[in-house]
Amino acid sequence: MPTLRFCGECNNLLYPRSDNVSKVLLYQCRNCSYAENAVPEPGQAPCVYKNDLLTVAREQAGETKDLETDPTLQRSNIECPSCHSNGAVFYQDQAKRHTTNMTLFYYCTNCKHLFRDPTVKHR
Repeated sequence: MPTLRFCGECNNLLYPRSDNVSKVLLYQCRNCSYAENAVPEPGQAPCVYKNDLLTVAREQAGETKDLETDPTLQRSNIECPSCHSNGAVFYQDQAKRHTTNMTLFYYCTNCKHLFRDPTVKHR
C-alpha cells in the first residue's frame, strides 16, 4: 500500500516529480528545496501513469438526440450549410476542456446536421 512521505526539513508533504535529465522519479517538497529519490516499496512495482484529458484537438458536440423536439432549446432562423433550410435549435457547450471558450452549436431541424455559426471565427 502506498504511504505518504514527508519533508525531512520542514515536515510538509512530499510530491512526486520527474527529473528529466537523470530520468528518475523524485519526491520533492513544495515549500523548500528538499528532494529524495523515489524508492519503490518492497513488493510494489515503480509505476507512474499520466492520463492527459486535454488531448482533444477541437470542439466537438456532446450527445445530440432529438434536439429538434426539445422545447427548452432556443430557435434560430440561421441557414443550414448542408440542406440550406432556415430553422435550427442552438445550445452552448464547452467540449470538456477547461481551457476553451464556450462554443455555440446549431442543430438543423430539417436534416439534423450539427454545425457551428459560420460568421464566428474559430481557432
